[in-house]
Amino acid sequence: METRPTDCREHEALATDVLVVGGGTAGVAAAVTAARQGLAVTLVERYGFCGGGAVAGLSGTVCGLYAATDRAGAAPEQVVHGFAEEFVQKLDAAGGLTAPVKYGKTFTRVHDPLRWRETADALLRDAGVQVIFHAVAIDVLTDGEAIDGVVLWTKQGRVTVRAAVTIDASGDADLVAMAGLPSFVGDNGRVQNPTMIFRLLGVDTVAFQAAYGHDTIMPPEVAETIEAARATGRYDLPRSKIWLFTTPRPGELLCNCTRVVGRDGRELNPLFWRDFTEAEQEGRRQVRDYARFFRDHLAGCDSAFVDDTGVQVGVRQTRQMQGVARLANADVVAGTKTADGIARSPWPIELHAGEKPKVAWLLDDYYEVPYGCFVPVRGEKLLAAGRCLSAEHEAVASARVTAQCFAYGHAIGHAAAITVKDKIAPRHIAGRDLRLVLNRDGAGLDGRPS
Repeated sequence: METRPTDCREHEALATDVLVVGGGTAGVAAAVTAARQGLAVTLVERYGFCGGGAVAGLSGTVCGLYAATDRAGAAPEQVVHGFAEEFVQKLDAAGGLTAPVKYGKTFTRVHDPLRWRETADALLRDAGVQVIFHAVAIDVLTDGEAIDGVVLWTKQGRVTVRAAVTIDASGDADLVAMAGLPSFVGDNGRVQNPTMIFRLLGVDTVAFQAAYGHDTIMPPEVAETIEAARATGRYDLPRSKIWLFTTPRPGELLCNCTRVVGRDGRELNPLFWRDFTEAEQEGRRQVRDYARFFRDHLAGCDSAFVDDTGVQVGVRQTRQMQGVARLANADVVAGTKTADGIARSPWPIELHAGEKPKVAWLLDDYYEVPYGCFVPVRGEKLLAAGRCLSAEHEAVASARVTAQCFAYGHAIGHAAAITVKDKIAPRHIAGRDLRLVLNRDGAGLDGRPS
């Protein structure tokens, strides 16, 4: 007897002006921004909370707000504003954010993931966004190369959502791939390895910082201690250059130190279910060894214990959309500005490979990301937002961080609103015109907003 797929549950149909698939940093910014323009907006998220890599992946920091510099004693210089600044201010007011902390040549801010979720919930609710949690897009609705919405899997049954414009904020360009539109994966298929970030409680943070200073990138003596401990064979510590952050919570460190690769030594790609599963299991195993090493060897950590890991491994890079423009590695290094730039980034290129991540700084400057990096080279009624932007391998290692994803969502939310209200295809919106709209909304792309 031939078997066939069967789902006898009720099938629901919805309609909306703007559909955002993915409730990460970019997705939240896009949904709230579009809804504030008076549109009906639906946001779909696979977890029961928003935050994406920042919360589910527990990246834990708002990186990319501040310029990097070699000037001794320089105070943080904020160069990214708009929605990113609004979210940061609300998170700070809720007690969910540290003051700027040193991160090599720049600064970052560490957040409480519970407060992050609540801040996103409030912004979405106040803007009138319809949120669908615990839902995954399983099909796209197409008319030729036009995207008319998606079919969702939910516990209730399938839900068809039709939209005037759809935003792929999945992080992995899922809708682009489903629709068969051009995309690419990393550097000829090679991606940066994922990492399992974790939180450590019971830390004497005063003693810890007295020993190692206030820079969240640990000093050389910590790397040397890791290498010596690894040589004993008592610990599996594949990465020696690590980042440890004090958080808004007392006695806690946010720990970015694992290096998750396959048993065969290759970089794991979370687009593949076997790799994603292996990464989760290997990541949790490494967390236990690093936590044990901290207790045994680091000042202030002798009574520390693992409070939590990310809901999933932190994903740095997977599939990206092929856009009408592509952010080049050279643009990042040179601090390139463009008339159609809709977001700023001062963040360094961070390439995570080997036991020591490689960091290339852009000092006292920033580059701009063109609007065309979020418009598919083929396909209509579709935009992208977030780390699946069209960018070269090294460039995305800078462009993928939190403040920039807020800025992308801010821009693409406005682009979606223009598409619906003015009945103009996303590819026919001029980046320079979108830049004007963003500046009127506090983005400060031509100088700090007043």
